[in-house]
Amino acid sequence: MTQNAPAAASPAKFKIGLTFKAAAGFDAEWITPTVYGENADEVATNAVDLMKALADKGVIDLAALAAKKVRETHQPSAGKGGNSAPKTFQGGKVQTQQGAPDGDSCPHGRTLREGQGAKGPWAAMFCNAPKGSNCDPLWRQKDGSFS
Repeated sequence: MTQNAPAAASPAKFKIGLTFKAAAGFDAEWITPTVYGENADEVATNAVDLMKALADKGVIDLAALAAKKVRETHQPSAGKGGNSAPKTFQGGKVQTQQGAPDGDSCPHGRTLREGQGAKGPWAAMFCNAPKGSNCDPLWRQKDGSFS
């Protein structure tokens, strides 16, 4: 006689995903826990408790130190085509990490991203500053320059 496996517990009704980035750039390491609760108040309370515990127990600081150590001691392996930059970001391909092009006043540095949109291929140099304090993107022109 075979026994049926116990039914899996149903997931909590509410969940929230949190993202803690080690730096402002798109290539920064992330800690991405998910918090659950039976109601909105419970999930909010659980999220606050988790954030406090991660900070109080040093998890965030330890993750940042570990990420720094990995960057200092390991070179990223080149993927297909020899590009060691992150491969995708919101549907676009990150080609290189670069400083600001000549004549650009952005002090934060820029990241070149390419993608395929409804109107065809696109490319732009995006500011590396945190969202809300970043400079306007420089879009690739027909002659290949950015402005």
